[in-house]
Amino acid sequence: MDWSAFALSLKLSVWTLVLLLPTGLLISRWLAWSQFRAKPIVQALLALPLVLPPTVLGFYLLSVFASNSSLGGAYASVFGTSLAFSFEGLLIASIIFNIPFAIQPMQRAFETISRDVRDAAACCGLSKWQQFRTIELPLVWPGVLGAAVLVFAHTLGEFGVVLMVGGNIPGETRTIAIAIYDSVQSFDNHAAAVMSALLLVISLGAIALVFSLSGGDDRGAVKN
Repeated sequence: MDWSAFALSLKLSVWTLVLLLPTGLLISRWLAWSQFRAKPIVQALLALPLVLPPTVLGFYLLSVFASNSSLGGAYASVFGTSLAFSFEGLLIASIIFNIPFAIQPMQRAFETISRDVRDAAACCGLSKWQQFRTIELPLVWPGVLGAAVLVFAHTLGEFGVVLMVGGNIPGETRTIAIAIYDSVQSFDNHAAAVMSALLLVISLGAIALVFSLSGGDDRGAVKN
């Protein structure tokens, strides 16, 4: 069992959640309640990581992060290190390929809030922040929690984008998914099996939690 790779995967998952969820919450709220001509295009772009092959997404991100690119060159000039094959580059890539897993569950949750509820809150004199904190968040928390679980589990198991953008640097970009691949390549099936079983348990628990939240909402709707 490669505990350093697992620890790095946990670190990547936590930082992805911390940076992506607040932004995703605002974007999902905006998409749920806004109507504009370019909305289908915006939604398609945000959902693109779901259907784009990980190696293709990783290739484009690696091209953008390279030191001879505008972004990669600017980062290297400021921080003195390359964005490609670094934890920081891996984190940016993780945020990008997790966008649909964060936004879609929360957007669906915001869409269930009736406009009458929002209008009533405004008539009661609540500010936008008070409406968001005391009314909207309690109503959409299952979607927020579901998004957090999906992002966390997906980050732990992602392989293609991580390998393309981060490579395989121990302690820096070597995640548990890459460690599993390396174990198989070196015929260490026992280590691969242990790490795979760990990811299986985490993924199964994450999916069960999401379905339990959805089931809870359905039961409440039937009772009402």
